[in-house]
Amino acid sequence: MSLQVLWTLFNAHPAKLVNILALLFACPGGWLLHATRCRELRAQANLAGQGESAVALLDAPTVRMNRFFYRFGFACLGMALLVSWISTRL
Repeated sequence: MSLQVLWTLFNAHPAKLVNILALLFACPGGWLLHATRCRELRAQANLAGQGESAVALLDAPTVRMNRFFYRFGFACLGMALLVSWISTRL
């Protein structure tokens, strides 16, 4: 697609295109939060299956990685919310 066609599309429907950008932020963020939670539950089930208590703490690198993924996922959702809010002002 040429740049001129993209520019006319943006001029015709600016709010729709900005909402698509918000969706591109929201989907990976939501998927990352879901995948991180599933990974946490699997690790806890694995610990429980090995006979250790389910409340046992995971190792430090795993906890740091999960914390980073939660922060990044929520940041993506926050960015999507902000971009979507901006699209309502167009």
